[in-house]
Amino acid sequence: GCGSQMSMSEMSCSESTSSCQSLEHGSVPEILIGLLYNATTGRLSAEVIKGSHFKNLAANRPPNGLFCCLKHLIGGQVYIIRDTYVKLTLLNSMGQEMSKCKTSIRRGQPNPVYKETFVFQVALFQLSDVTLILSVYNKRSMKRKEMIGWISLGLNSSGEEELNHWTEMKESKGQQVCRWHALLES
Repeated sequence: GCGSQMSMSEMSCSESTSSCQSLEHGSVPEILIGLLYNATTGRLSAEVIKGSHFKNLAANRPPNGLFCCLKHLIGGQVYIIRDTYVKLTLLNSMGQEMSKCKTSIRRGQPNPVYKETFVFQVALFQLSDVTLILSVYNKRSMKRKEMIGWISLGLNSSGEEELNHWTEMKESKGQQVCRWHALLES
């Protein structure tokens, strides 16, 4: 199962910590994630802290139909700032879904702050055999959604940075480890 709770300040990383500085890959969408594993309770906590560059050039994606957004003029370009949320999915070693949850929607923010923590029950012997996928979505209308990007951590990590984050979390002995990750396109 997946439990959700609001972020506790003592678990959150400080903004001054170097690991909490944005990667700043130009305008590539990024997400700041805090991971914590408690071997005693078997609880994996994933805190979705905030996102960065969750905007699209209006010229690239013309508005069609009804969707929630704001248009902003930034540096002479029109950007569409959509309503976003993050979906977390925990998979076992066979790729089967064990649990899923999602953040609340952040309306019209190019750099949304979520500060939501999700708790998954994962036994210590399973920790090396699970994959946590984080997918960021634009909520376009009542029924439509569009993926901004995704990352995966754990067994099937989407890259070296994600694998390093997972490994550091496992070795941190109950301390939260925060890292920025550039989202991969869907």
